[in-house]
Amino acid sequence: MGLLERMRKKEEDVETPEEALAHEALDYFEDKLSQVSSTRVLFASIAALLMISASLIVVAWIVPYDRVSVDVVYRQGAAGHVVLAQINNEGSRSIGEVSLDIRFLDSEGVVEIDRAHYDAEVITAHTSVAGDELELIVPGVSVWDNYTIEIILSYDNYRNGVYIKEPYSVGEWTMELYTVKSPLKIL
Repeated sequence: MGLLERMRKKEEDVETPEEALAHEALDYFEDKLSQVSSTRVLFASIAALLMISASLIVVAWIVPYDRVSVDVVYRQGAAGHVVLAQINNEGSRSIGEVSLDIRFLDSEGVVEIDRAHYDAEVITAHTSVAGDELELIVPGVSVWDNYTIEIILSYDNYRNGVYIKEPYSVGEWTMELYTVKSPLKIL
């Protein structure tokens, strides 16, 4: 080995302060990584999942929001037409003065053939209501024509009143399903 090569080797052995700091950081991270195990990662993941789930549950039950929907099932058969409804209070607060009208109209939506009406003073949060009062049976009307079902929902929520009126054309199929939804409102 010549003189020039010895001088280069001595220059390479000298460590700068930045390199020394980098080597210390590398040693620190290697030490910490040796303490990490797969069971610790698993338990940390489960703990994080539980905290996120708890946060979502708290938001769903504590933050006041309004969301009401009406599920409607229309059936036709030889005896006539049947309209079934279910009111779903998906919000986090009770709703009051609930009124639901189911109107069975001709295909132009002008002549009312039959009607069902439902009233309730209060529907509590996260509750669904269905039953005989929420069904409309229309006997003796032709099953070969198209008709219009009009859903009129009104209720008082946490702060104000809500009114929804939705017409749906039915009759092409023997069974039809649809949902009338109020817009989601953070109260």
